[in-house]
Amino acid sequence: MSTFWSGWIIVLTVGNILACVWLVWWTMKKRKDESASGDVTGHTWDGDLQEYNNPLPRWWLWLFYITLVFGVIYLALYPGLGTFAGITNWTSGGQYEGEMQVAAETYDPIFEKYAAINIEELAKGGEHAEALEMGKRMYLSYCSQCHGSSATGAVGYPNLTDGDWLWGGEPARIKESIVQGRNAVMPPHAGRIEGEKLDNLVAYVQSMSGMSVDTASAEAGKADYTALGCIGCHGVDGTGNTMLGAPNLTDDIWLYGNSAGVIKQTILEGRNGQMPSQQEFLGEDKSHIIAAYIYSLSAK
Repeated sequence: MSTFWSGWIIVLTVGNILACVWLVWWTMKKRKDESASGDVTGHTWDGDLQEYNNPLPRWWLWLFYITLVFGVIYLALYPGLGTFAGITNWTSGGQYEGEMQVAAETYDPIFEKYAAINIEELAKGGEHAEALEMGKRMYLSYCSQCHGSSATGAVGYPNLTDGDWLWGGEPARIKESIVQGRNAVMPPHAGRIEGEKLDNLVAYVQSMSGMSVDTASAEAGKADYTALGCIGCHGVDGTGNTMLGAPNLTDDIWLYGNSAGVIKQTILEGRNGQMPSQQEFLGEDKSHIIAAYIYSLSAK
């Protein structure tokens, strides 16, 4: 903030406080043409509704002065007058850092204790039931917005309870997904395939998961499945590749839907879903506990 604007804010703020002091004083000052206290002022409404000249109660008047004094003290202690930081040098960032430091001193030892135990063991619960409860609470706070409070996902967001994993369901892979994040790499094929060939490819993809389709159309689409390079990610048998995050096309579990229209959209436009990295936000220890909770949902 420039010196001019800082000064302008100070002038406006101090000026308003002084104006309020003067206004309270002026309204309580008796004027020559004013009626005596308790007398009517001569103002009448609705026939017989008259205004009396009665002063404000003393306690009410002092409330005005108290609020003004409070305002002066507050502006002296805390930021409010332009770039003046206040006598206490308080900042919202400083308070946040202080609170985070207290939280770290309180909870980090607990996270560290459970981070030293492998995820499979934590997922069993039992003596580590507290860890699973902690993982559940953190999941609801940080993960449920996308995957749902029951972890069953939504369109474009994986179900974490069904045992079907795009990037692998091993404990280490789950934690890796949380810490490092994931980026889908389904490329668009618009312009490479269209019309009847596209319909045939869709029919073949649907047939791999057991859906009822035109057999001849699906058989024709099988050749395009190979020619387009789909086997590079999804495999010859369509079971996918967890190292690439390529879905299994044979298990009838669909991230975006299994209708012909949705599959066409996926083929033509590609998919670029993202799981953001939580390394900086959650760190290794918290991610370890959340991974244990998520692993427990599908390991039962």
